[in-house]
Amino acid sequence: MPEGHDKDDISGLILGVSLRDRRAFDRLYRATSAKLFGVCLRVLGNRPEAEEAVQEVFVKVWLKADRFSVTGQSPMSWLIAIARNQAIDRLRRRRETAGNLDDAALGMRDPGPGPEVRAIQAGERRRLDGCLGELDGDRAAAVRGAYLDGDSYADLARRHDVPLNTMRTWLRRSLMRLRECLDR
Repeated sequence: MPEGHDKDDISGLILGVSLRDRRAFDRLYRATSAKLFGVCLRVLGNRPEAEEAVQEVFVKVWLKADRFSVTGQSPMSWLIAIARNQAIDRLRRRRETAGNLDDAALGMRDPGPGPEVRAIQAGERRRLDGCLGELDGDRAAAVRGAYLDGDSYADLARRHDVPLNTMRTWLRRSLMRLRECLDR
């Protein structure tokens, strides 16, 4: 976790970014860019290219923050996965351009979580399912649709026959209730 910031701070900033709060985006950038730069630099081995990759990462975060999954994955793990994937994509493009792309030659380990992480995530998923069970049925369905299935807010508003701003309010309040439940 970046110094001076805990998991809840980063989660809150990502939530703010999902609501298009530019100050939250700026704070998220300041809090995490050094760590994400290190991830990109380790994969790419080239400072200027790593700097460009970090900028691309934050464009993706701005565009996809509303997709941040509440499945129990830590916010830094989510950000690091985006950075690692962006750097690997750049590395592959670089090698394709050179005409000698060979995935086996990348020598990369599987970026997916190992057995220990999967076991921890399974326990966190059970906690999350319990907290989702405390929400009203339509609110829980909306949260699952938005953050687990990737449905847009507009699609959810139509499905639940409510105005778009009401859906945003449902999701924001539901996320706050989930956070309170998970903090217990």
